[in-house]
Amino acid sequence: MMKSIPQYLLALAAVAALSACSSVKLDDQAPVESRNGAAVVPGNQNAARDAAASSQTRVAPVDASSADMAGMGNIPRIVYFDFDSYVVKDEYRPVVEANAKVLTSNPSRKMAVQGHTDDRGSSEYNLALGQRRAEAVVKSLTLLGVKPNQVEATSFGKERPAVQGENEEAWAKNRRAELMAAQ
Repeated sequence: MMKSIPQYLLALAAVAALSACSSVKLDDQAPVESRNGAAVVPGNQNAARDAAASSQTRVAPVDASSADMAGMGNIPRIVYFDFDSYVVKDEYRPVVEANAKVLTSNPSRKMAVQGHTDDRGSSEYNLALGQRRAEAVVKSLTLLGVKPNQVEATSFGKERPAVQGENEEAWAKNRRAELMAAQ
């Protein structure tokens, strides 16, 4: 009986270690900054998104240099974030609202939201933070009436910097989410 207890504990430790290595679901409750500056975590509105996500296909990004971004005009397409944050700041609400207006008035249009980070931190951490940033923008869009199957959040972490440099000015330009027209 004494030999079986250490074997049991060893098996339990192995299961715990393997489960710790599994994929971690990112925060479904991405905070959105309200007009008064307080972070707001919306109620669980994931059921419709999850159902749509299971049936949707991958959104393919369109070349950003194309004439008018697939008919979406010259509206702003970048939301910047504070260091180590994925809160959509109130100053970027007009960017989100303008893109939401285009998507809600054109239900067949799709958009890819790409999350990016500066180069500080590990690749794994930055991929997760970039995903949270993209998901926060997607959450903001869906709260404004965009259908979940019209938007997809992806992360590039620190792999695609907008600006090269090792200073706050460069880092600030790299902490972003880009809203890209998709087909």
